[in-house]
Amino acid sequence: RFAPADIGFALVEHDLQALAPEARQPAVEQLSQEEARAAFDLSSGPLIRGRLLRMAEDEHILLVTQHHIVSDGWSVAVLIGEFNALYAAFSQDREDPLPPLALQYADYAAWQQQHLQGERLQAQTQFWKEHLTGAPALLELPADHPRPQVQSYQGAALALQLPAPLSARLRRFSQQRGLTPFMTLLGAWSILLSRLSNQAEVVVGTPVANRPRRETEALIGFFVNTLALRIDVPADSPVEQLLERIKATTLDAYGHQDLPFEQVVEALQPERSLGHSPLFQAMLVLGNTPQDQALELPGLSLSPLAQPTGTTQF
Repeated sequence: RFAPADIGFALVEHDLQALAPEARQPAVEQLSQEEARAAFDLSSGPLIRGRLLRMAEDEHILLVTQHHIVSDGWSVAVLIGEFNALYAAFSQDREDPLPPLALQYADYAAWQQQHLQGERLQAQTQFWKEHLTGAPALLELPADHPRPQVQSYQGAALALQLPAPLSARLRRFSQQRGLTPFMTLLGAWSILLSRLSNQAEVVVGTPVANRPRRETEALIGFFVNTLALRIDVPADSPVEQLLERIKATTLDAYGHQDLPFEQVVEALQPERSLGHSPLFQAMLVLGNTPQDQALELPGLSLSPLAQPTGTTQF
């Protein structure tokens, strides 16, 4: 579906200067929550919108919200990079510096449909059937309340930071054993989930950028795919053996990452429940996108603001 040519970036301005200084931050939080929770109309758009909050003559807060159907984590970094380049150029009366795109997202969608057919589609589907058939449908974590019959998706975030020495040891440990840091962290995460749930097998979801062609790296769109990794965690298994199995499992999954997650679910036909997501309920994400890309605009001092959504995906 192609959006009408006049559908662009919708920016709404809010002037908060008339509020008392102590009332501005609560107003920012309220507007941020309203923006984050406002529904999108997928039939008419726009699917990206923003609000500009004027705190003072020289202080503003920009809220940008995108629907996941048109963007992913990698795309956010692309958007920030383009914003940096365009602002720097236009503020100095220069022309648009961005090179023309070799592909559009529609080109990628057409290529994906052509690419994933016949023997390739059959091989990918068969791999995931063999990998996930018989896996536990639910991660039975101990909880202080019964699991509701219908999932509410209410959630929260708890932030923590790994000390630099521990991060360095993690990288060194992984390198010495021919692992990536993700594989090592997946081992630790799987052991923790296994012990908490008292289950010898756990299924952990993880996203992959899913941009197999270099031309797609500069595109904004929903490319990301989710892989369900089935991890066997016997209580008496040495950690070294567990990590070797995780390495093999991860590499096999990467080799079959073309099949979209929704088609994996369709192929497996798991028993569905409104109380939990199918196939997995825990994820591990180790960002490998240019997430450190920051807004750097001439003449402005900028800093990102964390915005909790109060929701969870799984």
